[in-house]
Amino acid sequence: MRIIKDSEFIRGDIPMTKFVTRAVVMGLLQPGENDLIIDIGAGTGSVSVQAAKLGARVVAIEREKSGIELIERNRERFNADIKVIQGEAPYNLPEQVVDKCFIGGSGGHLDQIFEYLDRNLKEDGILCATFITLTNLNRFMDLLKLHRYKEVESHMVQSSEINHGRMLKGNSPVFIVKGVK
Repeated sequence: MRIIKDSEFIRGDIPMTKFVTRAVVMGLLQPGENDLIIDIGAGTGSVSVQAAKLGARVVAIEREKSGIELIERNRERFNADIKVIQGEAPYNLPEQVVDKCFIGGSGGHLDQIFEYLDRNLKEDGILCATFITLTNLNRFMDLLKLHRYKEVESHMVQSSEINHGRMLKGNSPVFIVKGVK
């Protein structure tokens, strides 16, 4: 499995799931040939593109217009099979059965997203999410329990990059959580 380097993506001011975090997400999400994956809060599309390049069909939803433009540009750059929706999750998501779901941003709608997944994530489907705030992480963990997800795993990734002057440039810690419906 080749994980695409951050420098290969077209970037803007929209947050992007970075290389190390994306590698862990792919390991937990296990995108497979023809899996249908929903990417909620898709940002620049880095997770969507990575999953598509691993054979999945992806529906990416993003509310920010600048994010939509970046996803479109990255989709074209990598020739990735991604349907892009500008809107708010879960309100603008299609009512269709999906194999897996990644949440990179919830827009404060975690409860409603879980209701959507109750109807649309297949049994034994994988849900994976990333968080930078403890408030959202804790709410997500509560919702996994409330909705009886199993095989719950949680990780914290803290990485730093070393620049040419050998100085460390720290990235914010990211919490990554996976559950199986």
